[in-house]
Amino acid sequence: MAATKSVTREQVLAAGLALADAQGLGALTMRGVAAELGIEAMSLYHHLPGKKEELLDGLLDLVAEEVAGAAREMAVVDQGWPTEVRTRCLAARTVMLRHAWVPGLLGSRPTIRPGIFQLYEDVLVAMVRGGCSYRLAHRAMHALGSMVLGFSQELFSPGGAGTAGEAEMEAMAAALPYTAAMVASELHDAADPVLGWCDSQSEFEFTLDLLISGLERANATT
Repeated sequence: MAATKSVTREQVLAAGLALADAQGLGALTMRGVAAELGIEAMSLYHHLPGKKEELLDGLLDLVAEEVAGAAREMAVVDQGWPTEVRTRCLAARTVMLRHAWVPGLLGSRPTIRPGIFQLYEDVLVAMVRGGCSYRLAHRAMHALGSMVLGFSQELFSPGGAGTAGEAEMEAMAAALPYTAAMVASELHDAADPVLGWCDSQSEFEFTLDLLISGLERANATT
């Protein structure tokens, strides 16, 4: 009988991450990860007794570590909390652009992973140590929202706007003329990296800078 190939939990998660990056979250299965590693699917359960649910949580842990590492690499020293908060959000953005399936996964999980909480803690530390009150920092957490994780969470996504037929667009223009005009003028270039409707790099940075500027002004008046 051939010897069973030995793998570590880290190798299993790395294979899952690579599979999700290459083929999307829909292609992520225990069998697919096992095939990437050249082992039987049953061999994975030693490392992931919770099966796919544990795999998904493990991938979020990996991504949270990657975001923290990116923030350390882009770290700025003694330039004030606004610069640090901006840098942390942009560092997270670089990671999310590599793993565009993560925002969808985050919204589907029943609990928030500790590593995700830590990313918010790091922003909170920067603000409070920089002279912000906990009251303002609390409001900043709500205002920044998912931007701390590198993406903008939209309330709705008119996914058919880019592919709607002429009749649908005419009906939209008649019922919602300003919305239709905005959609027509703001459809993104296919080359613009996006993580969802209206989540291009330029719009992410515009919103982030707007929020941080507002938080700076609020901090100066308290």
